[in-house]
Amino acid sequence: MSGTEHINHSTSSTPVADRVADVDKLEVVDGTVHEAIEGWIPELASEDDIRTALEKAFDYRGDVTITRKDGTKIEGYVFDRRTGATLQESAVRILPKDSSTRTAIPYSDIAALAFTGRDTAAGKSFEAWMKKYWEKKAAGETSIGIEAEELD
Repeated sequence: MSGTEHINHSTSSTPVADRVADVDKLEVVDGTVHEAIEGWIPELASEDDIRTALEKAFDYRGDVTITRKDGTKIEGYVFDRRTGATLQESAVRILPKDSSTRTAIPYSDIAALAFTGRDTAAGKSFEAWMKKYWEKKAAGETSIGIEAEELD
């Protein structure tokens, strides 16, 4: 339901004209700001450090490398995380780069984390696309479209 529909649907006795807000203010929401964390190796000194780093790994649009406390490493895409009251009750779920098997790793088993993969969405904002579009248009190109970029 849009903001206007919500206002019109209201059971309030106040006239609709007095309840209508500026629709532009209702429809505009700040976007997500993504940090440039490609190549970052966070320090996992405390429980808060671990939770914060794994939350960023979940939001990251590239692969990460997790080193378990037993020394094994797994590289892949973090597609889910489950947070619990303790690190033992929390887990990150990863799609390994070299396998289609989904793997769950308890936070308590993680010794190190590295943001090793390329952030596939970096520089791909609508504003960046528009800038490229206008540059191509100014150069005289006529068949300008959105082209998918090759993945590594």
